[in-house]
Amino acid sequence: TCNMLHTSGSGPSRPALEAELRELLGKRIMILDGGMGMGTMIQERRLEEEHFRGEEFKDHTHSLKGNNDLLSITQSDVIYNIHKEYLLAGADIIETNTFSSTCIAQADYGLGHLAYRMNKVSAEDVYFRVCTSQTFVFLLPGCKRYVAGAVGPTNKTLSVSPSVERPDFRNVSLSTEQVRGLLDGGADIIMVETIFDTANAKAALFAIDKLFEESYEPRPIFISGTIVDRSGRTLSGQTGEAFVISVSHAKPLCIGLNCAIGKCTTAHVLCYPNAGLPNTFGGYDETPELTASHLKDFATDGLVNLVGGCCGTTPAHIRAIAEKVKHCHPRVPPTDVFQDYMLLAGLEPFRIGPYTNFVNIGERCNVAGSRKFAKLIMSGNYEEALSIAKTQVEMGAQVLDINMDEGMLEGPAAMARFCCLISSEPDIARVPLCIDSSNFEVIKAGLKCCQGKCIVNSISLKEGEEEFLQRATTVRRYGAAVVVMAFDEEGYTETERKFVDICSRAYRLLVTQVGFDPNDIIFDPNILTIGTGMEEHSEYAINFIRATRLIKELLPGARISGGLSNLSFSFRGMEVIREAMHGAFLYHAIKDGMDMGIVNAGSLPVYDDIDKELLLMCENLIWNKDPEATEKLLLYAQSCAKGGKKVVQTDEWREGTVEERLEYGLIKGIDKYVVEDTEEARSQAELYPRPLHVIEGPLMNGMKVVGDLFGAGKMFLPQVIKSARVMKKAVAHLIPFMEKEREAMLLASGSVEEIDPYQGTIVLATVKGDVHDIGKNIVGVVLGCNNFRVIDLGVMIPCDRILREAIDCKADIIGLSGLITPSLDEMIYVAKEMERLGMKTPLLIGGATTSKTHTAVKIAPRYSCPVVHVLDASRSVVVCSQLLDENVKEEFFEETTEEYEDIRQDHYDSLKERRFLSLAQAREKGLHVDWLSQTRPVCPQFLGTRVFEGYDLRRLVDYIDWKPFFDVWQLRGKYPNRGYPKIFKDKTVGTRLIDYNEPVQVRRLIGYNVIMNLYR
Repeated sequence: TCNMLHTSGSGPSRPALEAELRELLGKRIMILDGGMGMGTMIQERRLEEEHFRGEEFKDHTHSLKGNNDLLSITQSDVIYNIHKEYLLAGADIIETNTFSSTCIAQADYGLGHLAYRMNKVSAEDVYFRVCTSQTFVFLLPGCKRYVAGAVGPTNKTLSVSPSVERPDFRNVSLSTEQVRGLLDGGADIIMVETIFDTANAKAALFAIDKLFEESYEPRPIFISGTIVDRSGRTLSGQTGEAFVISVSHAKPLCIGLNCAIGKCTTAHVLCYPNAGLPNTFGGYDETPELTASHLKDFATDGLVNLVGGCCGTTPAHIRAIAEKVKHCHPRVPPTDVFQDYMLLAGLEPFRIGPYTNFVNIGERCNVAGSRKFAKLIMSGNYEEALSIAKTQVEMGAQVLDINMDEGMLEGPAAMARFCCLISSEPDIARVPLCIDSSNFEVIKAGLKCCQGKCIVNSISLKEGEEEFLQRATTVRRYGAAVVVMAFDEEGYTETERKFVDICSRAYRLLVTQVGFDPNDIIFDPNILTIGTGMEEHSEYAINFIRATRLIKELLPGARISGGLSNLSFSFRGMEVIREAMHGAFLYHAIKDGMDMGIVNAGSLPVYDDIDKELLLMCENLIWNKDPEATEKLLLYAQSCAKGGKKVVQTDEWREGTVEERLEYGLIKGIDKYVVEDTEEARSQAELYPRPLHVIEGPLMNGMKVVGDLFGAGKMFLPQVIKSARVMKKAVAHLIPFMEKEREAMLLASGSVEEIDPYQGTIVLATVKGDVHDIGKNIVGVVLGCNNFRVIDLGVMIPCDRILREAIDCKADIIGLSGLITPSLDEMIYVAKEMERLGMKTPLLIGGATTSKTHTAVKIAPRYSCPVVHVLDASRSVVVCSQLLDENVKEEFFEETTEEYEDIRQDHYDSLKERRFLSLAQAREKGLHVDWLSQTRPVCPQFLGTRVFEGYDLRRLVDYIDWKPFFDVWQLRGKYPNRGYPKIFKDKTVGTRLIDYNEPVQVRRLIGYNVIMNLYR
């Protein structure tokens, strides 16, 4: 009837031991021992300093009185006798004397290094000297006793800062030494108890699960929290139900907080209260009979499975409790509680069930999605950034998305800091968080700071099953739900059938191999951009809705989410259009099973309130019913959406010069006259001697304006695509003339070289680890329309393949694309490899998370040849043309190098720590002039106003500081004597020679620039 003697870390497997305990808990109410952890019985021994020190620690530098856990080493007989008394009183489970045996708590005594030894010794004493002792087996025949390894809460907190001035500060980190010692000492059960901060408990449960996976046979887990006041919350602010939700991922056999929680957990319930409240002297006056009668009330109502005592409870209390409840029936845990619900928690619980409305995941705490939030975070103003989070919650966000994916940001540190600050704001922390990042290290940093049950956004199969399973296991170990993006090793898909295949595969892996509850799985079948003007994008919204319906039918319990802002990206800057598209799309997607989405909670319109004309156009676009839907929305955006007068198309623009007509046609996407106008320009031989000059002149000037307007939010993506197609039509008209010209030149030179009709060859690729390519595809379309040969390698392309393809096809330019933050590191690697191989090919950087600052600071210094950040597709044509134009490429590279050097310097200057002096020190370091002992100032020749007539202005030229003038007008060039250039590049009017000794020329130049800039 006794436990089998076992070596350290061995014994019955968790399933066998758990089944054994589960059977006992179902038959009768089991008994836990009394107040060992808080020292109730130890205090009765009235031990002094020398008893705690023993022989081994008699010369220790710190006072050790009160370190009860140390007695397992220095006074083991005292601890043994206490255990024995509880056992004889009727306890089925004996806790180890390890409530404070962590390196964190023991550090106060200077004994942090003894944590493992304390736990191992204590567990061995209980196991070998008490629970498996033949003496007790003889005294208590037929009863099996169990060892519960006590893991206390430590004297630190992960959810609350110990510093009033720094609410984001934490002074504790994870350690596994305690649990390792308990397991090596033979503990049957690991009991995480007296939890006042759920984050602490989750850290302990994480460590326990990791040890079980890596080194030890799993053991049953008991979890017990503590309520601090009448609010019914833990010290860190969580309600009882939120606490249960937050720790249920550990699948505890028993969980306790107070009896009310028995209705919302499938685990068995344990209850071991204090012997009443302490009196004014710290003692406990509640008698064994009174404590036992309270617990009998709970037992009679069928609310408990395991009872015992905590502070103030003696063996007499345990004996009375055992006697009172021995004829009571134990609680029967429900099997179907919240079976169809996803359970999340912040400080308060949040249930998503069959009848829950659409769940708003607030999107504005995203450095990539909110300029205001990004500016605050980048400047270190985290406290003010919290106001954005608070506003999102106040406006209806039920879950709060946090994203820190910015190339110049230390993502893990930023995520941890912001999440810690959120935990100090109850108005925000009451809702669950969605930890959102493409960098898994950032996700882990956020998970460590969340005491509730949050959502991770996201993981995917893009890097294969092994990586997917590792990340999913980590997410489950932290107790979070997970968003799975619907793409795999081949990238993302555009068809609903492939969506379903990928999601089904991920679902099977998560449920069968990782152990995920299906209710904790969220699929994102990718809401992709529609209305781009590209036919292949027209079915994206339909595919998402169809995939949603199929996934919900085939994968029980799974939820569907999506990032709504992607849908309307084509109309960036036109919020009226975007909000209407979102409202219309959600109306239909929700009916087909979409459960949640990342949205701006305050800007979703009511479906019935959307202007009927606008609603019809949006729905025609979403369902791809009208091939002219994008055109109609563009017209609506340019007129009605801003309250302006409806635009009436006229042909008045045809009265301008050919250059003005070409520019207007490109901007408006009008191709009706482009061949006619292009031919007219080509025929003006005095202005455009070669057909190529028409492309480099008026056509490229028009595309520059398109790029500027798109960058300013005054044009939309489908308009850019239209402009590119107009450009393509113009270039197609000129190509035969350019080929004919080239043939003539080759014949004249006697060369037989093959004629290349393209401006240049560009290799595009989404870098390794990234599956996003819509932006890259649009760049390819725009460049293709401008007579570039585009070789698109696809997604997830490793560095060696990109460079090999570029060399094999003699690429003139390499373009790297990436949407997620890890792509930025891969781009740095590509640049380093290009430098190592001695390549000279210009490198373009583009994608949502890229920036000019990141390119200048982290990529450009790795490669000695041109590295240029390209903001969007509309800019790519101008940049590529300049890089391939022999007349301007050197100057363009020089300007870019200077600009990036300035950006780098500004960035590094911003990182310098500013140390301010006191006012007294500043005054002491100020300028002090002794006018009496030093040379007196020169007396002016006259005072007052004097008029100069007939003065030669040329005399002033030698005294003019030209640098401010050049800086303001962005004039670039070589600086000879006297600090001003003889030749400079004026971006507006081109290169010209200026004699700065002629003030008239300078005045004319300034005037011309002012007029041209005002005109433009």
